[in-house]
Amino acid sequence: MPNQKILTLDNLSLQEIQSDAELIPLLTPEDEEEMNNEALPGDLPILPLRNTVLFPGVVIPITAGRDKSIKLINDANAAGKVIGVVSQIDESVEEPTPADVHHIGTVAQIIRVLKMPDGNITVILQGKKRFEIDAFTQEEPYLKATVKEFEEIRPEKKDVEFHTIVESIKDLAIEIIKESPNIPTEATFAIKNIESSPFLINFVSSNMNLSVEDKQGLLSINNLKDRALETLRFMNLEMQKLELKNDIQSKVRFDLDQQQREYFLQQQMKTIQEELGGVSYEAEIEEMRQKAKTKKWDDKVAQHFEKEVSKLQRTNPNSPDFGVQRNYIELFLELPWNEYTKDKFDLKRAQKILDRDHFGLEDVKQRIIEHLAVLKLRNDMKSPILCLYGPPGVGKTSIGKSIAEALGREYVRVSLGGMRDEAEIRGHRKTYIGAMPGRIIQSIKKAKTSNPVFVLDEIDKLSSSFNGDPSSALLEVLDPEQNSEFHDNFLEIGFDLSKVMFVATSNSLSSIQPALRDRMEIINMSGYTIEEKVEIARRHLVPKQLKEHGLTEEHLQIGKKQLEKVVVGYTRESGVRGLEKKIAQLVRHAAKSIAMEEPYNVKVSDEDIVSILKAPRMERDKYEDNDVAGVVTGLAWTSVGGDILFIESTISKGKGNMTMTGNLGTVMKESVTIALEYIKSNSEKLGIDAEVLSTNNIHIHVPEGATPKDGPSAGIAMLTSMVSTFTQKKVKKHLAMTGEITLRGKVLPVGGIKEKILAAKRANIKEIILCHENKRDIEEIKPEYLKGLKFHYVDKMSEVIEIAVLNQKVKDAKKLN
Repeated sequence: MPNQKILTLDNLSLQEIQSDAELIPLLTPEDEEEMNNEALPGDLPILPLRNTVLFPGVVIPITAGRDKSIKLINDANAAGKVIGVVSQIDESVEEPTPADVHHIGTVAQIIRVLKMPDGNITVILQGKKRFEIDAFTQEEPYLKATVKEFEEIRPEKKDVEFHTIVESIKDLAIEIIKESPNIPTEATFAIKNIESSPFLINFVSSNMNLSVEDKQGLLSINNLKDRALETLRFMNLEMQKLELKNDIQSKVRFDLDQQQREYFLQQQMKTIQEELGGVSYEAEIEEMRQKAKTKKWDDKVAQHFEKEVSKLQRTNPNSPDFGVQRNYIELFLELPWNEYTKDKFDLKRAQKILDRDHFGLEDVKQRIIEHLAVLKLRNDMKSPILCLYGPPGVGKTSIGKSIAEALGREYVRVSLGGMRDEAEIRGHRKTYIGAMPGRIIQSIKKAKTSNPVFVLDEIDKLSSSFNGDPSSALLEVLDPEQNSEFHDNFLEIGFDLSKVMFVATSNSLSSIQPALRDRMEIINMSGYTIEEKVEIARRHLVPKQLKEHGLTEEHLQIGKKQLEKVVVGYTRESGVRGLEKKIAQLVRHAAKSIAMEEPYNVKVSDEDIVSILKAPRMERDKYEDNDVAGVVTGLAWTSVGGDILFIESTISKGKGNMTMTGNLGTVMKESVTIALEYIKSNSEKLGIDAEVLSTNNIHIHVPEGATPKDGPSAGIAMLTSMVSTFTQKKVKKHLAMTGEITLRGKVLPVGGIKEKILAAKRANIKEIILCHENKRDIEEIKPEYLKGLKFHYVDKMSEVIEIAVLNQKVKDAKKLN
């Protein structure tokens, strides 16, 4: 018996173990007699097998994955190395109990144990003798049972019929080996050298293509002669199946010969075409190999390329796979492997380009210059993932071109809006018909460089479907730690994106997947002030529209005051897209006048603007005088920037009920309820008669009822409006406010401050009330944007009411909550 030892795959491969001569013992009759005489242990650990039956004398490898089985093998290997092996009645049972296993099995000797990398164990077992389970003694941590010997009735040595059956089994086994292409011919020598009749029967039974039930049936026959006859019957069935299979194969061989004939004819036809002046695919492949020598790829990519070219060479040119494989190799050759454009490190020139193309946007420009500076010092910095976040029309997309020019890199843009197929990012597997690489790899190929400025436009408008989630696929693209080996399904090999400078644009952060947002550096691009819009129009929009309409400054001139009139009266946005449309309308009027030879003013006047653009439509966001009590100006944030809104309240005789109109959302309605409860609990301190509250109904309305409104920002405005109505004190003029309230009368900070401040300035607001914690947001805004504004920072509602309500001195204001 070989020495027992524990092996790992590092020491010995499974193939070497299976081919090791030690593990295929050819038992002599003496060896078998010795095995039969060995006494059975009184108590055996029982190992259930799913789809295998172990016969005495036979060596088989078993892979154990169940925790109980691994524990049993480890314990047995450390002790006597003897276990009982039985087969399961139902192989689908994960945790077999005594009722789930056959009671006739084989005592097995553990020969070797392999620890697999996945945590499983492969154990080499040799069957000893059969046994029958008497009673199970334990079920945990694995099965154990007392066993008794399963007696075998053997024929007499002079039984001629038995010896004839054994010889027939041996001859038929050799015949099956010859007929079966899957069995190596070396197995013939093993069969011929088996001297023991019982071992021959067991060996053949173990290796026949039978079900577990049939093999268990053979193991359960205690009469050796009967078992030999049953084995011979199964072998005859196997031989008949093989003969039938070989007959079928001989009949279809003619079809294969016909295909070979067609192949040779196609080769001859190809040669004729080459003689007539065509290009052979062999020449194409050689051209590909020559082109590959000019590529700057590493050894791994070169080996992959050579493997794919060899595969193309072996493919029939008339096969559909040939075209797919050729397209794949052409993409491989067109990609810019390790080809980079040289960055320009002239920081002053870069600053000039950014200032020339974009007015304002100081944070973005500063970030680009910082990146250039670090890149100049280190020359190996991984490119950042910038996300420009802001309302439409503020120049998020166009700044990508300026960044590319400033860096001296190629510019690539991909629109992600509405994309819902993951394959658009990762590509399709090339085995599919019409397979293509993803948009990332396609754009890199178009740029012809591995370090372009890559604009991912509208990243917040990605959607998902049954085809996958593109935003999840972008996680690898936009992670500097992963994108050095970006895997495209079509390309099938990692491509380095770490030198690409990705610039994403977004109108909203809420719809971006949190993990994706975490990978990007968010740069807020809020709306422009009126002064900035006028300057942008003068420097960029007017010259652009004149050029697009075939005019020059000699044909049309628009002054600063007129541009400001257009901005204030005809646009209501954070960006400049609507402003550009209005300027285009003025330019079109001049172009029409020139073409029709009609008189017009070269210098546009205020009257011309009203005549061409009609009456101003955006005056509604201007401040309205609070001539009556209960009207308060609030500040709101929208997807297109900041805005002002008016909150109105009035009282009427009733029972103290409250009603609300104006298409208000849940949070806004809750703010109204909180404000009213605060007033009721502090009515005396606010100077409001409790009887007024109980004998009057109050109604809150926010104009523009068709527009949905929600959010906590209007909390203090709601409360101020109600206090003004109940006290009949008018709210201070040219005053706006924003902030959230609590039942205790505290004022909480809100977001979107810069957009709200710009809206207030457009509306001619002079004073603004904010939470004290929002002061840090004001400090981040340029001082010139705040010119003409006065800020009141508050922590309590008592302070708001004291500032906002004219001639109203709140009693004991310091004592208010």
